[in-house]
Amino acid sequence: MSVAQQPPAVDAARRAAADLVAALPQAPAVWCSGLRKRYGRQQAVAEVSFEVGRGEIVGLLGPNGAGKTSVIKMLLGLVHPDAGEVMLLGRPATEPAARARVGYLPELFRYQPWLSAAEVLALHVRLTGIDVPAAERHERLSLVGLADRAHDRVGGFSKGMQQRLGLAVALVTRPELVILDEPTSALDPLGRADVRDLVLELRSQGVAVLLNSHLIGEVERVCDRVVILDHGRVAASGTLAELLGQRELRMHLTDVSPAVEARLARTGSVERVGDWFTVLLPVDDVDDDAHESTTSLVPELVGDVVALGARVHAVEPARISLEERLLGILRPGTEGDR
Repeated sequence: MSVAQQPPAVDAARRAAADLVAALPQAPAVWCSGLRKRYGRQQAVAEVSFEVGRGEIVGLLGPNGAGKTSVIKMLLGLVHPDAGEVMLLGRPATEPAARARVGYLPELFRYQPWLSAAEVLALHVRLTGIDVPAAERHERLSLVGLADRAHDRVGGFSKGMQQRLGLAVALVTRPELVILDEPTSALDPLGRADVRDLVLELRSQGVAVLLNSHLIGEVERVCDRVVILDHGRVAASGTLAELLGQRELRMHLTDVSPAVEARLARTGSVERVGDWFTVLLPVDDVDDDAHESTTSLVPELVGDVVALGARVHAVEPARISLEERLLGILRPGTEGDR
């Protein structure tokens, strides 16, 4: 059933919801509800809903074929959804005025090899109809490390340089929302670090970023929230703290008495393997650093264990990684499913 064929009550409710989002003092950079898309017999996207706030970085994760690129194309109006609503920056995505303030780096793209990098930017500025002075266009090339190659033909660029040029194109018209589909593809470690710094700088300027990447470590470093797609549906979403949940505290103890075991159990569930005790810390008592614990809970627990007569040989705070959590969601029953 197409959008036009929706029952009147459903259609009216969705229009009312879209009107409400648009009326907010500062509507989300992206708001989508009930997106569906079928290609023949294949249901590519089914009832996908999420939003990206202003100045927020949201990661879009999922295996190949999960529907990520289809969702991105529906957000941008490149693919018409079978059902659902999309708002960009408080306006219906079908309005050119909304898309004019969106920067986009597609996963696969090619520029005319006979053009220079500066000419590619000039062409895209002309297509948008937005006035961007030549000095500002050059600044964008400088931002992605291509200032010295501004007048070189694109046909001689490496894949990494073309990727950098694509980033410059996505940013050249001062967008309020940037959608990046595999932005670190073909980049070396230095290039990936540059992109990470660039994304964080965009956030500091109030620009919203929707990031689709297979490099889970990069997503974990920069994203405020994550949306995980599987078989065209939202399998999970939330902040990293919400998705990663509890952190473990591993302790190597000897001379352990029943009183020590009882003290550990009051903190959280405990697993014991030999002289190693693993305690799951409550979510409210963990900080944002995955490698060290600075909360009062851990030193207090260690102090109590020592006072009760146990000897402490090692304390190893740890937290489940985003990769483990992703595998746990996509493959229930694996180690990361907690």
